[in-house]
Amino acid sequence: MLNYIIGKVVFQENNSIVVENNNIGFTIFVANPFSFELDTEVKVYLYNQVKEDEYSLYGFKTLDERNLFLKLINVKGLGPKMAMPMLATGSISGIIDAIDRENILYLTKFPKIGEKLARQIILDLKGKLARKEDLDIAGDFDDLISVLESLGYKTAEIKKVVPKINASLDIEQQIKEALKLMLK
Repeated sequence: MLNYIIGKVVFQENNSIVVENNNIGFTIFVANPFSFELDTEVKVYLYNQVKEDEYSLYGFKTLDERNLFLKLINVKGLGPKMAMPMLATGSISGIIDAIDRENILYLTKFPKIGEKLARQIILDLKGKLARKEDLDIAGDFDDLISVLESLGYKTAEIKKVVPKINASLDIEQQIKEALKLMLK
């Protein structure tokens, strides 16, 4: 799986950018293509979708944005082409807040998101998404928090365990320690 690409933005369209890396241009679907500056080197976090008739790259400026996207596309009936407009028109904290507060009206303002799908998003994701300000943990634990969220741990569980982890450990050791503490 591709994790990220570093390259120069050489072209923008209404829903994608082209990033040139080693004389190869990669078309990457992004939420806000015009937020990337042309002829500037960028780091874009990736999600690659492989279907029998299509290979697509979806790009994100931050890991938090990609993590929310990955959670959204795991909801039944919500694919990448529906999740990207959510990220384009809504803030990460706004979307998480709407899910946690069961704000169907906020979620249905996004294109192609009806009441039924909004209820499914809430059912699948309520309490499973963490905002950085909710965690308020000293140290650089962004990667560890992302891993624990992707494993399905809730904000409250993460909040209890992460402060007990030594920040000087490498990410693999942090994950091992966190999982040991989660199982106690």
